[in-house]
Amino acid sequence: MKVRPLNDRVLVVRIEEKEKTSGGIIIPDTAKEKPQEGQVIAVGPGKWDENGKRIPLEVKKDHRVLFGKYAGNEIAIDGVEHLIMREDDILGILDK
Repeated sequence: MKVRPLNDRVLVVRIEEKEKTSGGIIIPDTAKEKPQEGQVIAVGPGKWDENGKRIPLEVKKDHRVLFGKYAGNEIAIDGVEHLIMREDDILGILDK
């Protein structure tokens, strides 16, 4: 299934945390927090300004981003958890 976000929305898949700490301690699933880092899967065309011009989004497909703990709406696409959020909910882009 393909999903194309509308306006200034972004489709993100979470990047899972490691299951071990650097000291070798295994973290159980119940103690893990949901990651606040993800990879952009798709972006909308941008929002409209008051003059009727489209403002393109700064984030692009395949960018690695940071977002707030409660940002976006969770959806399942082909059995995989995704988030749809506004570009304003994204805190930053991680450079490689």
